[in-house]
Amino acid sequence: MKTASIGQLILTGVPDKELDKETAKLFRHVQPGGFILFGRNIESPAQLRRLIDDLRNLSKVEPIITVDQEGGRVSRLRLIGNEPPNAQQLRDKDDINLIRSHGDITGRVLRLFGFNLDLCPVLDISFDDDGDNSLRGRCYGKTVDQVLRNAGAFNEAMRGQGIASCGKHFPGYSAATSDAHYQLPQIDRTREELDQNELAVFREFVEGVDSMMICHGWYPCFELEKTPASLSRRIVTNLLRNELGFDGLIMTDDLDMGAILTRYRLDDTIRLAIAAGNDLVMVCHRVPEIENVHRIMGALPREQIDRALENISRFKKKLVAPNKFSEGAFRKIDSEIWDLRVAVLGEEGAKQRSPENAKSSPVERY
Repeated sequence: MKTASIGQLILTGVPDKELDKETAKLFRHVQPGGFILFGRNIESPAQLRRLIDDLRNLSKVEPIITVDQEGGRVSRLRLIGNEPPNAQQLRDKDDINLIRSHGDITGRVLRLFGFNLDLCPVLDISFDDDGDNSLRGRCYGKTVDQVLRNAGAFNEAMRGQGIASCGKHFPGYSAATSDAHYQLPQIDRTREELDQNELAVFREFVEGVDSMMICHGWYPCFELEKTPASLSRRIVTNLLRNELGFDGLIMTDDLDMGAILTRYRLDDTIRLAIAAGNDLVMVCHRVPEIENVHRIMGALPREQIDRALENISRFKKKLVAPNKFSEGAFRKIDSEIWDLRVAVLGEEGAKQRSPENAKSSPVERY
């Protein structure tokens, strides 16, 4: 097996706003299947497109270039432009055309910078809008039907602009009472409760999203011993792949989150993640560790690697090339984002940006 092929199973973060020689050397050797960008990677429109072009140029296989561009505080591009309204604000405005507009604009601005996958929509139901579980402001509905309607409109419009989508956080993070960025949440839902609520949403999206992200919650109804969903074969393969029939790309949530780091060694994490049925393992912040991840994967069973490579290859065949970049094109789309903010929040509300450091989660600060 070629070592470059194994790297396709890695979705890695990028340390800074440009590639230094050591990082470029590491990426050329490992050949990650994809890159995820955060606020630390963004300084200006031209700089961001240049970084993405550099990542693409050092990749032998067209890479996944992804980001969390949801709206509100989880909007990486808010650092260089206007902040789109979040899912809850759009939900409360209750205008499906504004949600479609949000999806359309999001797709166009991401294509302009060279992204090809957005890690959204969030498909979780908001059981508590003020819950301390990282979902504050990020949910499209309080009921199954509301999430299906709103997230579906965003998802369809964004994909219509050539950006692949990712449903998260499977199998449903709604009932979590703590934040997986710090510790492993225990989600005490019965299978019947999940079927009627969280899984009812994901079932409807198995043919509508291009990928799914598995969360780091522990579901005792599936696993008697403390096991994150992301490392559970019962959840990833038996439930999502086999029972729900999802045939798209499956990825873990960030393996650098506290729910994983406080419980597992790197070797065990990678082994369990791939054995569970994930195609991509996400390492957002410990970038130098991807060389070790690459090494660990070299010892995994061939059938597991081949299965993941096949799913990744099938996903990548659908990726759409970037649009031509210009500052003027970005400013035009950015003005549309402002108009959308005003339409959703009003003139005064649009002037109030989300807090830079929300108390419930570091999700928007990376």
